[in-house]
Amino acid sequence: MDRRKFLRYGMSAGATMAAMRLNPDFFFSSAFAQEARPLTILSAENITGNWDPMAHTTLSQFNIEGFIMGFLTRSPMMPDNPDEVVYELATSITQLEPFKLEIKLREGVTFHDGEPFSAKDVKATFEYGAQPERARQVYPGFADTFEVTTPDDYTVIVDTTKGGYGAGMFVFLASYLPIMSAKDIAGGPNGPLSQRLNGTGPFRFKEQAGNDTVMTAFEGYFRGAPKVPGVNFSFVGDSTTRMLSLLSGQADVIERLEPEQVTTLESEAGIVLNRAVSVENKYLWFRCSKPPFDNPLVRKAVCHAIDRSVIMEVMGTAGEPSSNFVSPIKFGYIDLENYPEYDPEECQRLLAEAGYPGGQGLPQLEYITSTGFYPKTKEYGEVITAMLQEQGFPVTLNVMEVAAWNERLYDRPGGGPGHMIDCGWTSASPEPDLVLRTHFHSTSKRICGIEDPEIDAALDEERDAPSIEARRTSLQTNLMPMLAEKVPAYSLFTSVLMHGVRADVKDLFIYPDGTMDAASAMRG
Repeated sequence: MDRRKFLRYGMSAGATMAAMRLNPDFFFSSAFAQEARPLTILSAENITGNWDPMAHTTLSQFNIEGFIMGFLTRSPMMPDNPDEVVYELATSITQLEPFKLEIKLREGVTFHDGEPFSAKDVKATFEYGAQPERARQVYPGFADTFEVTTPDDYTVIVDTTKGGYGAGMFVFLASYLPIMSAKDIAGGPNGPLSQRLNGTGPFRFKEQAGNDTVMTAFEGYFRGAPKVPGVNFSFVGDSTTRMLSLLSGQADVIERLEPEQVTTLESEAGIVLNRAVSVENKYLWFRCSKPPFDNPLVRKAVCHAIDRSVIMEVMGTAGEPSSNFVSPIKFGYIDLENYPEYDPEECQRLLAEAGYPGGQGLPQLEYITSTGFYPKTKEYGEVITAMLQEQGFPVTLNVMEVAAWNERLYDRPGGGPGHMIDCGWTSASPEPDLVLRTHFHSTSKRICGIEDPEIDAALDEERDAPSIEARRTSLQTNLMPMLAEKVPAYSLFTSVLMHGVRADVKDLFIYPDGTMDAASAMRG
């Protein structure tokens, strides 16, 4: 795999562990070990049924896109060199001036439907993804804030003069956005985009059969045909079933291991465990669009009622402590000095200041969480509920299956379901605003529904900074401390992604967002 560095940002690695290449010295021998058969990967999350990459924020579909779609670059975000990238459809990215970026593209690449890849596809992807109604929107904003030109078939110029922010933003974006065919985009959101994935990656979409997504090797892949004939990616909601399938050899890879499963699998000679501190933080999101969490005093009181060290004990190997609103392997991370910590006296002081002494007068509060996808959400949800009740918050925990929880996730006019909801957020890029602006700017209401002009101004300031270093300073000294004061959400910890992999599967690369590169994967 061609790895090249560009545009050093000096990012802080923080708490460092990220994706690792799996290449064990031993492998599980069985009658079928050497057979040319597809990789079987079991997912903990269901899919939406709409294949348009811009129409969802579903991790299972992000993972499927990782096999099928091509990206300009990939960001392994390795702890020893977090600014390293893997060039894929791009061969170079150069910031010509503060508002202008040049992207040179790889020649000789084709989409799975036979269409040649060129600059028109990058232009169409950026412009389509920037439409305001897209669920997975192009950062940093809408199409009228930037202009994309194509001097030739393999050169893209991004000009952000109209938006007033540095074109360097699109350097981070390069590892986030799957490049779609301009021909598919022309068919609109209800056309081919919604019906199947068509990319330039090592595997092509074959069919969707119930919970099973079937992909086959793309012989025309520009780096050479994959060594396995395909990938079967299946949703299995029960974590025990996933583990038993791995142990029996029916599955090759399973995700989101529970801590006790890690203990079980550590002693299995035929299994390799992959641990990666991820780009995903887990949050307790407040419904800031309705009482009582439209009041930052009440939100902050909740934060001071929660002892995160106890949550880390519950999480075991599946969590990493962090004190910010983004993962330690995101650009600009620091441990915030004013991040709310467990302080019952401060909790009570804030409640009294907000007009709810001892919690008196608070409405009945619903805390929504899921089970079967994220590890230990029910268990630490019960811990948080008990902590809040101890401080006088009248909280009821509502534990839902993933599909039902997903339907209640986003904020709505008048306030989303419940008062607090547990959810993680991840993106395959060092870009922090894929979390921060996505959720905390008033123009992009996702889960918490916050509308705060001071937060908007701080987000605009760091986005519009004239240089990478000026942007880092703005993030660390203005925006991030402000979020710690207003807490539209409370980041509980950074997720550690634990995958179980059959030991005969070699050279499978797992990125810190959970996506995988199986182009070189083989059975040994």
